[in-house]
Amino acid sequence: MNILIIEDEYLAVQKLTKLLNASSHATHIVGVTDGIESTVEWFKANPSPDLILMDIELADGQSFEIFNLVSIPCPVIFTTSYDESAIRSFRGNSLDYLLKPIKSDELEEALAKFERVAARPVSAMAIDYLLDDLRKQTQPLTYKTQFLAKFGQQMVVVYTSDIAYFYTTNAVTGLYTTDKSSYVVDLTLDELEPLLDPTHFFRVNDQFIIELKSVVHIHYSLSGQLKLDVRPNRQQPVWVDQKRIHKFNEWIGR
Repeated sequence: MNILIIEDEYLAVQKLTKLLNASSHATHIVGVTDGIESTVEWFKANPSPDLILMDIELADGQSFEIFNLVSIPCPVIFTTSYDESAIRSFRGNSLDYLLKPIKSDELEEALAKFERVAARPVSAMAIDYLLDDLRKQTQPLTYKTQFLAKFGQQMVVVYTSDIAYFYTTNAVTGLYTTDKSSYVVDLTLDELEPLLDPTHFFRVNDQFIIELKSVVHIHYSLSGQLKLDVRPNRQQPVWVDQKRIHKFNEWIGR
């Protein structure tokens, strides 16, 4: 089988070459590319191989982008350093993969599977599903621990642990700290939400994101409305949007 290797790490290429040369399967490496651009150019100048061994993370981006730029008419075995829990979609979409560092017996099994089932080319739909799953599962679970904020003409660092709530008024986003200091930040509430730990912060309406410990009292009305007393105290009550009440109750009751 004619094989194209798409890999940007020299040592990984050397190891794959050694494993393929020692394989019990008849393999021939027809080319090695190290990025998205070089792979696209290779396909424009060469006939399709029988099989591709493709690293996911390349120097100029994720190799999935190659599928958007050129037709890949042959099967692909992905090579990756992602841990196994982060790539379960491969199997579900009839794709195959090898975890780095690649072992001889696992490569042999993948090649045998390719020969046995006459694998089909990777479909665009399979790639889309895989990308969605990878994005979700490899999303870093880290949140902002501090913000650069404005206080008059000065810029100051405010630690997230000191913030009681974020609010917006007249297209300006502010934050209020537990010691009753007010600052301005150059982020909208929509931009702030994914930066904040959802176990501590909740978007109660279009104007407020509150921290859990800032909630003092919760008032439920007969009409189903929900009003909050927060600290530091505000002159106006903070209302939870009707559409957010169910999620708020789940959040506050954890």
